[in-house]
Amino acid sequence: MWTALRRHTQARIGLGRAGTALPTRHRLALQAAHAAARDAVHSPFDPDAVAAELTGTPTIRVRSAAPDRTAYLRRPDLGRRLHPTDRAHLPREDWDVVFVVADGLSSRAVHEHAAAVIRATTERLPGLRIAPVVLAEQARVALGDDIAHAMGAGQVVVLVGERPGMSAADSLGAYLTHAPVPGTTTDADRNCLSNIRPPLGLSYETAATKLTTLMLRARELGLTGVGLKDESDGAESVAGGAGSLGPEA
Repeated sequence: MWTALRRHTQARIGLGRAGTALPTRHRLALQAAHAAARDAVHSPFDPDAVAAELTGTPTIRVRSAAPDRTAYLRRPDLGRRLHPTDRAHLPREDWDVVFVVADGLSSRAVHEHAAAVIRATTERLPGLRIAPVVLAEQARVALGDDIAHAMGAGQVVVLVGERPGMSAADSLGAYLTHAPVPGTTTDADRNCLSNIRPPLGLSYETAATKLTTLMLRARELGLTGVGLKDESDGAESVAGGAGSLGPEA
């Protein structure tokens, strides 16, 4: 029975027991998963690696107000504010959208998936004025609002490493906000695609299709969040508001 069920989930089910404890092999696997999750949170962000995968796409690098990883984890508010020095270097034009790649709580997810999602999404947005991709270090979701407002962008898509679980340390989230302004911390004003990580989560193509559908519909309605629903195929996997796996905004 357990073998059949395991084909449909990554959850640890039917592990059995050895006396009053887990069997040794499952206990060791759990410890390895915990170590992978800790590594994902603490591994440094490599913006050079992401920029190299975005060949031909202009990029800009910024930092949040968090001076280091320890401060980032202890002070979520600092990760939501743009470093004042970096703000002055952001170009301001009448952009339709800016993509922000943020390390979040899993730099591994960003390194493995962010560039591919951006390429697949921008291919589906002909005619839109797309700003240079912003690579943000020690960043939380709401930092994208500060960046987009400073650059004059009508929408912001923040690709961020989601909080690692015990079965997924490489999950990428995409957060869309229309008419972003600094100080927007409520998830009800955003739309989120969660668990982008093929082959076990959303594929790049599916994520890009859903994201572009939401972006174009948001331009028509002038809003994102609970008032905007995904109308593409498989819409049940997307909700107005943030997904449960994402980092706090």
